Amino acid sequence: MTQTPLLNQPSTDQRLIHRGITWQHFKLIQAGFAESPGVRLFYHNGAIEILMPGREHEVFSRLIGFLIGLFCLENSIEFEPTGSMTQEREGEVSAQADESYCFGASKPTPDLAIEVVFTSGGPNKLQRYQALGVPEVWFWQDGLFSLYRLRDTYYEKISRSEIPELATLDIDLLTRCVLIAQTSRLEAATTFRNALKPN
Repeated sequence: MTQTPLLNQPSTDQRLIHRGITWQHFKLIQAGFAESPGVRLFYHNGAIEILMPGREHEVFSRLIGFLIGLFCLENSIEFEPTGSMTQEREGEVSAQADESYCFGASKPTPDLAIEVVFTSGGPNKLQRYQALGVPEVWFWQDGLFSLYRLRDTYYEKISRSEIPELATLDIDLLTRCVLIAQTSRLEAATTFRNALKPN
C-alpha cells in the first residue's frame, strides 16, 4: 500500500482568529489554555490567533527540526532548539513558532523562527516577529521554504540564510529532504548526510 504524501492531504489544522482583543484579555485566554499542550496562541495588533495544529502540520515541523539539528551536528555547530516557546513583548505581541533556534550561544530572542503554514497568510505573520526582533523567519508552505531576514524596519526575502552558522545550508537540499521524509525519514537523513560530506 502506498502512502499519500502529506502535502496532498487536506489540512487538519484548526485555526480561529478574533480581533478587538486587549492584551489583558489575551493574557486571560492564554492562562485558560495553560493546561492544553499543543495549542498555539499568537497576539498582535489587538488580534488573537488560536491554532490547534493537525498531524501533518506537526510532522512537517518535526521533520524540519530534525534535519536542521542533523545539519548542526554534522557541522559541529552549537545550537539550542527552543521549539515553540512563547516569545512576548509585554502589552504588544506574543508568538509561538513551530520551531525556533539559538545558534552559538543561548539568547533571550532566538536567531531563527520557523512556521509551517497550511492556511493562507504566511508572510503576513512577519509583523509579529518584527515586533519581537527575531532576526530570521522561515515559512514552509506548499512544499517550499520562504526565508526572510530582518533589516532595520522590515523583513527582506532572501534565498539563503544569513545566520553565520547556517550560511552553508543548501535550502534546495533541505527542501528535497523534507519532501523525501514524508515517506522515509531514514532515506531523507541518509540523503542529507551524504550531501553534507565533503567531496
